[in-house]
Amino acid sequence: MFGERFARHVAGRYRKRGLDGPSRRMVDWLVSQGVEGAAVLEIGGGVGEIQLELLRRGAARTTNVELSPGYEAAAAALAAETGLADRVERRLGDLAVDPSVAEPADFVVLHRVVCCYPDVEALVGAAAEHARRAVVLTHPPRNLVSRAGQAVINLGMRLAGREYRSFVHPPEVMVQVLQGRGLTATHLPGGRIWQVLSATRT
Repeated sequence: MFGERFARHVAGRYRKRGLDGPSRRMVDWLVSQGVEGAAVLEIGGGVGEIQLELLRRGAARTTNVELSPGYEAAAAALAAETGLADRVERRLGDLAVDPSVAEPADFVVLHRVVCCYPDVEALVGAAAEHARRAVVLTHPPRNLVSRAGQAVINLGMRLAGREYRSFVHPPEVMVQVLQGRGLTATHLPGGRIWQVLSATRT
């Protein structure tokens, strides 16, 4: 299956190179907020590399919620290799549709997820409602380049007969959703391709 092959590729890249730039920025920010002993919920965490790095830095446990089962085998192998499998829980479901899929956590992470989900208000709202302390997410900038890229990707997926579609949601909508649920949102410096939006509970 394409999903399983892609998951193995992502896991292999992490083994060789570690986290990518946006992931490192997210992890560094979370560590700066005090991740020691914390519970972390990641929505759409793929093979779980961000979760493993946070566990290494002192997080107590992580939960991953995934729509597709295609990542599970690669994620299980990666967690077993690191000796952290007993602190990782993985669930299948759509948190925006069924909030009971996962319990609240101190921190909620969404990396390269909002651009894959059609209802960004529902998704970010569910993330905020599950966050006791903070939410951190990445999103592409909303500009002519990103929207052109989105159109090309979606055309290619349509021609290939795949259901996947990408979205470039307005960042201000995400900020409004987070602030409407009692968080103070701000973008971290840098990031031309992936911008990092952090939001802390006030």
